[in-house]
Amino acid sequence: MKVIKSDFGVIEDKKIALFTLKNAKGMVVKITNYGATITSIQLPDPHGALKEIVCGFDSLEGYFSEAYKNNSPYFGATVGRYCSQIKDAKFSLNGKTYDLADNCGPNNLHGGVVGFDKRIWSVTTKDADAASITMSLQSKTMEEGFPGNVNISVSFTLTDHNELKIKYLATPDEDTPLSLTNHTYFNLSGFSESVESHTAQVYTNKRLALDETGAAMGKIVNVEGQPDDLREEKRIGAVHEAINDGFEHFYVFDEEEALKKVASIVDSQKLVRLDVYSTEPCMLLYTGKYTSDDLKRENGIQYGKYRGFCCETHRYPNGPNIEGSPKSITKAGENFTSTTVFKFSF
Repeated sequence: MKVIKSDFGVIEDKKIALFTLKNAKGMVVKITNYGATITSIQLPDPHGALKEIVCGFDSLEGYFSEAYKNNSPYFGATVGRYCSQIKDAKFSLNGKTYDLADNCGPNNLHGGVVGFDKRIWSVTTKDADAASITMSLQSKTMEEGFPGNVNISVSFTLTDHNELKIKYLATPDEDTPLSLTNHTYFNLSGFSESVESHTAQVYTNKRLALDETGAAMGKIVNVEGQPDDLREEKRIGAVHEAINDGFEHFYVFDEEEALKKVASIVDSQKLVRLDVYSTEPCMLLYTGKYTSDDLKRENGIQYGKYRGFCCETHRYPNGPNIEGSPKSITKAGENFTSTTVFKFSF
């Protein structure tokens, strides 16, 4: 287990680094401090050859191509200050209304125009022989319209049990909305098939209803007996056919903060399994229905519609505007904490 640092490019005369985490089982995770972004996760096959299973790029330039900027898929990024959509790009808090950027139709998406995914993070490695790094950032008051100065850190740890543990910690000096997630797109087949061939299981019968703009308003729908009831595993493509659409489903879980299994995804050959654990009350299962077919890795791996799925664990979307939304506002001086674990079996 170890961390290897290398150069990844330059932004505005600032050097950007890439950190490669390896474990004893041969698994490799690469993360850049531009956006605290996971650029690559590679799993060894029975012969030891590495198989790429996430969308990303091998150079910084890939994240600045016109095709990528026009599509804005947030491959692998750490998203904040508040992920997913905030209705009408505004919210009220403590008697004051805050206006945000309307960067998704009339709504605010993923923290605004320059969210945490487009910031350069500081990095600390406590032990170069341990496969763990911590990235930190300060978000200043009224940045992207949000109140309060916030100190944020996110740690990535790769264990010898093939777990990628992501832990978030943030402390504001004013009451403020906070909801952080990781936006990695997975394809467990190594992109030999679309994710429609994968099977998915999500351990709840509840999801949030969305309005015509894609924003949640707090209504919880019981999906029992419906095509998108995934308590028993189903092939993703079969559900797509039944609902005549891709997944963009915000599944909700019991509000206890204990780490719990929320989802399991398996490729069609049953060679790779991903189990997702989280302390969060909500998870967006997204199957990349808006991802551009113009995007590919430098080695030719093709991305695009239904070529990658996301399990984005977080607070309720539009939480600041939903009465009773669990922990969407972090009080001044309190700690926002969140843990998500991606556990791979192969």
